[in-house]
Amino acid sequence: MRTGRCGVPTLLADAGAGSGDPDLGLLKAVNSLAADAPGWLDSLVAWTAEYGILIGLAAIGLTAWLSARRRPDAPVAVAGVLWAPIAVAISELANLPISAIVNRPRPFVDHPEIDVLVPGKEDTLSFVSDHSAMSMGIAVALFLVNRKLGAAAGALALLQGFCRMYVGVHYPTDVIGGYALATAVVLLLAPIAMAVLVPLCHALSRTALRPLVVAKAPAAAGGRRRSAAPAGGRAARLRRRGDRDRDSDLAA
Repeated sequence: MRTGRCGVPTLLADAGAGSGDPDLGLLKAVNSLAADAPGWLDSLVAWTAEYGILIGLAAIGLTAWLSARRRPDAPVAVAGVLWAPIAVAISELANLPISAIVNRPRPFVDHPEIDVLVPGKEDTLSFVSDHSAMSMGIAVALFLVNRKLGAAAGALALLQGFCRMYVGVHYPTDVIGGYALATAVVLLLAPIAMAVLVPLCHALSRTALRPLVVAKAPAAAGGRRRSAAPAGGRAARLRRRGDRDRDSDLAA
């Protein structure tokens, strides 16, 4: 067992880790794919790892919000969607002391043979992976509201972890640590968060901000019902007039 720079015991792969370390071995196995891939693919994966997946998760979150506004329990559903970015922010704040205590350098710092596709990470810490935590936090929070969208976000979160290893900036345990941190924050704090967010969304639904919480009911169906009533009334009047004319003819 090795100790981190701050003297904290750790089993994480850090400087001088041997070739038998499964953490480092898995990282190298995934990262080695970059050496055999064409340059355009490496660039695509690097962009996806930094920005693409987060953009995709934002789109899923927007879809979840639009869907939640149309549900019968719209204030509750919207509160659940709102919890996703708040949980991510809490996870990122919680990671600040964790990263400082573990003080784990990026894998390529101690292992120059790692192929790094995203520059500028030399002075940042590796554990836990912020991108992995953000991705999984959104996925778990959305899954509590909408299982289909949550599962789609979860698939992107798993892809995020793979991409972070592919570009050589995180160990597998960094990724797993990010997943665990975000999941714990979302699930453990959800009852407290919903106790605050649900009343807030109910209150907003009674103000000018109601469209943010509850979608406007479609007017087309109501319009058809209103137009159908006069039509039915005219038909009834025509039938009565026809009956009166027929009675007059019979009397004549």
